[in-house]
Amino acid sequence: MRALRILLIVVVILGALFVVVDRVAVHFAEGEAADKLKSTENLASTPDVNIKGFPFLTQVAGGSLDDVEVGIKDYQAETGTAGKTIRIDDLKADMKGVEFSGDYSSATASSATGTATIAYDELMKTTKSEPTEVAPGVLARVTGLSDGGNGKIKVAVEATVKSLGLKRTVNVLSSVSVVDDKVQVHADSLPALGAATIAEDRIRRITDFQQAVNQLPGGIKLDKVQAAEDGVEITVKGTDVKLAG
Repeated sequence: MRALRILLIVVVILGALFVVVDRVAVHFAEGEAADKLKSTENLASTPDVNIKGFPFLTQVAGGSLDDVEVGIKDYQAETGTAGKTIRIDDLKADMKGVEFSGDYSSATASSATGTATIAYDELMKTTKSEPTEVAPGVLARVTGLSDGGNGKIKVAVEATVKSLGLKRTVNVLSSVSVVDDKVQVHADSLPALGAATIAEDRIRRITDFQQAVNQLPGGIKLDKVQAAEDGVEITVKGTDVKLAG
């Protein structure tokens, strides 16, 4: 019995040591992965990397990690216009089946899904915020974007009748969707801007707009969008997503 107790104690100690070594190894690997991702994606700050699953060392031995979560606080995505970017906030991506090279210089996830937010002030950069003539003597511009409820964006449109010196703001509820890797905002119905007759295409030049969101980390793409309290919530997805290399 004494020998059995000693054996059990040894097994427990070895098991505890394995857990400690495993957790130290995963912590080191998360730090290395975060630094590599920061360098690869030219990030302003170090992202959060969480390697899930236990034990980590057996996953490493097999050359593949089951589940890796990545969090990027502030990411500047390309817009398709030279020199212009759009800020993506709180990008969180869940990477599945991450395979890496023997020297850890490259890593690719078989699939990835995630969420992020585009703040309304960022999306405002795409709108016609400068007064634009939509009919003889009638100017219009977008002055604000906000949550319209039920997944809609509320677009505030200011109209000015120059000859009369009249100015008023109308709110337009708009649907938001993904079209060709762009966030598209489309007015559900058009506002009546005074007595002037305004062709639909002219007013839609003000109320409707698109924002391209390109070059997201690892090649992930926009999937869905929905208006929310603090901005447009986006979901992303991708396959063969490169974390490094």
